Amino acid sequence: MKNNSQCSAVILAAGSYPVHCIPLQILRNAETVVCCDSAAQRYLADGGTPSAIVGDGDSLPQELKERYAAIWHQEAEQETNDLSKAVRYLMQQGKRQIAIVGATGKREDHTLGNISLLIEYMRQGADVRMFTDNGVFIPCRGTSTFNVFIGQQISIFNFGATDFKSEGLKYPLYDFTNWWQGTLNEAISSQITIQAVGDWLIYFPY
Repeated sequence: MKNNSQCSAVILAAGSYPVHCIPLQILRNAETVVCCDSAAQRYLADGGTPSAIVGDGDSLPQELKERYAAIWHQEAEQETNDLSKAVRYLMQQGKRQIAIVGATGKREDHTLGNISLLIEYMRQGADVRMFTDNGVFIPCRGTSTFNVFIGQQISIFNFGATDFKSEGLKYPLYDFTNWWQGTLNEAISSQITIQAVGDWLIYFPY
């Protein structure tokens, strides 16, 4: 994915509106901003202009549906949430490098669901990141290497992967199954490498 400030496609979800400078910069510098349903209201109030508004329409006022009819894309099916509808819309437009902001906060069940969906989006072929007001989630498969700083906090969440090995972490990885078991690790070098067979999620606080 490009540098954070240059993400070409950004999804603004309907969780808590970002306040940290990093997700706000990503949102304001984006070439394309897709708002999930009611997130469009706050984005418009903040002076933004959506490239598209996507969702089932259950929380978007009729007045906005009519005013922005040219960019309003309604998907009534209930098998996926509005965030997944927005990812699908962007991928249909040929955009696979996607930054997601505003997907956490408010209801905890929605937050957990949105975070776990990152693995599904990766499996669908998206190069996706989720930027919160506290850090960034990155879905991974197999072996990945990251440039970090010594002492940086790191958490890893397993989604069925096995044969975990790591370099540059304070606590060696093993084939853990519960999410809490991979949290609160720490970098002891300026580069870390994580090896695994399968899919996993990494979180870096800012």
